[in-house]
Amino acid sequence: MAFHIEVSTGLRHARVFNLSAEEVRQAVLDPWLSRRQVNLGDRKWDPEESELRVLEGPELSNPELSFGQGWANAERASEDVTARVLGAAQEARGASAGPAALVIETDSAVKTVADLAATLAEVAGAPVSYRAVESAELGPAAFVHDLIADGLFREPSDDLEKLPGREPTSLRDAVAAAL
Repeated sequence: MAFHIEVSTGLRHARVFNLSAEEVRQAVLDPWLSRRQVNLGDRKWDPEESELRVLEGPELSNPELSFGQGWANAERASEDVTARVLGAAQEARGASAGPAALVIETDSAVKTVADLAATLAEVAGAPVSYRAVESAELGPAAFVHDLIADGLFREPSDDLEKLPGREPTSLRDAVAAAL
């Protein structure tokens, strides 16, 4: 059996046919579950903004894929196994998937993105720069920008420590773990 993948957002979509289970895991499932961009077709797809469909069925021949009929033929001959393969991949990741959420609280207040960039550069041992942009340019991430700009994180707080019931991860430790 082969896997056929579709990633879509709005009217755009990318489809790949005749993948093995290992190819699906490496190219799609691992980055998707890690909330990293998925490279498919000529685009990078953000799992937060895209939909994923995984079909399992017979391998499609070149004539079945021609004239833009590949996906229609895959849907006719295959079963939608998206939920099953995502669940199995998440279960297989187990403890190695990392925390469900990473709590970051600095030892001192994060006043600006410059503070974050400086910490990243120090831990990485390489220069890190950033470009200040208007909130409107950031799309879905604008709310974080606005929270920082409004001063929400200027003062350290124990609020985040109370949620998971453990000491929060420092910004330095979180950056080091991510690198």
